[in-house]
Amino acid sequence: MAHLLLASVAASVTELKRDPMGTVSAGEGGPVAILNRNQPAFYCVPAQAFEALLDRLEDLELNALADARTNQPEIAVTLDAL
Repeated sequence: MAHLLLASVAASVTELKRDPMGTVSAGEGGPVAILNRNQPAFYCVPAQAFEALLDRLEDLELNALADARTNQPEIAVTLDAL
C-alpha cells in the first residue's frame, strides 16, 4: 500500500535511535518522516517548527471565531462598565 509522505526527508526508527539530533537536523528546520518497516509511523518536528505550527493553528481558530461573529449586533460598552 502506498503512503503519502508529508516531508521531504525520511528516516528509519533505527536511524532516529542511533542519532536523534542528526535525524532532526537532516530536515533543515522542517519535519522528518520516521518510517517503521517502510511505512510512516510519525513525524519528527523541530521545536521551532512545532511552535510556529501551533501559533498558526491558534490564528486560524481566532479568525474563524471572528468570522462567525462578523454579523452579530454591536453592543455599546463604556470603559467604566468593564
